[in-house]
Amino acid sequence: MEASAKRKPSYIIPPKKHVYLDGPKSRGYELFFAWRVFWQFIKGFRKLHFMDPCITVFGSARFKEDHHYYIKAREFGKRIAQLGFTTMTGGGPGIMEAANRGAFENNGSSVGCNIQLPFEQEGNPYVQKSVTFEHFFVRKVLMVKYSYAFIIMPGGFGTMDELFETLTLVQTKTINQFPVVLFGKSFFEPLRKHIDWMAEQGTISPEDKKLMLITDDIDDAMQHIRTYVSDNYKIKPRKHRWWLFEKR
Repeated sequence: MEASAKRKPSYIIPPKKHVYLDGPKSRGYELFFAWRVFWQFIKGFRKLHFMDPCITVFGSARFKEDHHYYIKAREFGKRIAQLGFTTMTGGGPGIMEAANRGAFENNGSSVGCNIQLPFEQEGNPYVQKSVTFEHFFVRKVLMVKYSYAFIIMPGGFGTMDELFETLTLVQTKTINQFPVVLFGKSFFEPLRKHIDWMAEQGTISPEDKKLMLITDDIDDAMQHIRTYVSDNYKIKPRKHRWWLFEKR
């Protein structure tokens, strides 16, 4: 673990420029695109297959070390480690770094699912395992696939995208009723009011508001998660296949 903390962040190469509104691509181009997406999934599955069950922490990449929410995210990483779970994040700076750091500093497992971006996103040095994806949708699938609970810290467009996709999966029972915690009452208050309005308009059911817990208390958040995992925690033993060159 000590060597991992000293490792320099890996800087991300900006993605290639895309040209839009130019009509359908060639069949060869589309086949190659599908193959690249397939390979990203396989790379992620191989990297994370033997990892212990995770709790994913989402949040802004822009908060610095002295920010209130950075400090809280670091505490979440510590508490996740104490619960015996792996802390999973997007692998970048800010909230992601803080949660990975909290796990690392308390002898817990920590993993980052990074993304290629032309700005902001560079790997943080507190992850034991890291995998970088080209497409957001591949990354989100992996971050949901291996997680038993989700902690949403304040963030921007990306965090909101991750929040609502996760809520949609829970609402539609695509994934089990995994706990979703929104941490930061003042930050999420306008969103809570809008969700209430959506229920009044009939676009969601009143019961859907119960799919998330909004809190400022880490103890409440972890107890909410613990209540679920104590009843639903299951993990099947996974064997290494030498002929697939599998590694832990």
